[in-house]
Amino acid sequence: MPAFKPAYLIRGDDHGRIAERRRRLRALAEQESGAQGVELFEGETATPDAVATALAALTFAIGRRFIVVDGVERWTDRQLEPLAGALTAIPPDTTVAFFAREDSRNKAPQRLLDAVKKAGGDVSAEDSVKPWELPKWVIARARELGLQVEPDTARALISHVGDRQQRLMRELEKLVLYAGSGARIDTVMVDELTAPSAEHRAWSLADAIVSGDPQSATSLYLTLRSQGERLPGLLYWMSTRVRTAHEIAAALEAGESPAQIKRRLRMPSRAADRLIADAGRAGADKLRRTIEQLADLELASRGGGSGAGGEDTAALLAIQRVAA
Repeated sequence: MPAFKPAYLIRGDDHGRIAERRRRLRALAEQESGAQGVELFEGETATPDAVATALAALTFAIGRRFIVVDGVERWTDRQLEPLAGALTAIPPDTTVAFFAREDSRNKAPQRLLDAVKKAGGDVSAEDSVKPWELPKWVIARARELGLQVEPDTARALISHVGDRQQRLMRELEKLVLYAGSGARIDTVMVDELTAPSAEHRAWSLADAIVSGDPQSATSLYLTLRSQGERLPGLLYWMSTRVRTAHEIAAALEAGESPAQIKRRLRMPSRAADRLIADAGRAGADKLRRTIEQLADLELASRGGGSGAGGEDTAALLAIQRVAA
């Protein structure tokens, strides 16, 4: 467990990164002291006076006490008189963490920066990275997650998913889930695993259908539709994935070994193992019928069906039927 300083101020205009820092600190705090050891100040409750009062209050909690304060970019130097005094006498078993999501108009007050430093705390900035610095930023974030990423791979990732740092961070987290900590990520893995979100989630939806998980399939479908994804586009990616699973199942039933099939698949090892296992359990016949039902659903979605009560109703019924 890390040693905590008495105070932290995390500020900057990279709001996604600040949210990550807040989540990580809260998780560490709850691991150290339990949920009862963490006090949150956000919205209307996040005022300098309220935090100063909390710092001065006695507590009967066991272990270190954590006070997490959001929205300090709205504070002004003039409001900080009571809090500045409280920060000079933080109890030895207390940590207070301030988070400021800054923009062109709102900044963490300079007096708070000075008070945190004077208290023996840490002030860190999470600012948006310039475009030419993004590859280095990606490599550094990947290293924090335990991934090895070369400059050409970092550039490929940026080209593939865009330059938003929060999106890049999500894709790196996705890569570590698939490849595992310590893995070396190459451009092939970037192309396979960091496809545009609709495409990737449609594959996940198809994987849930192949593995026989109607609850997950339904949830993924509803999520994609709520984000504005169109049914024909989803069906294209779903059908592509299910066809791959059908080819795998047919090859297994023809006597090919999983190792032989795996060598033909352009996907990370663990993802390939999972798809091969799911396809084998489903069997070629079921997957062939699934392809046919997806084709019927695609026809209906394009106006050629028999008049189901809305394309979403037809899609959900089909998903439940083929995943059951």
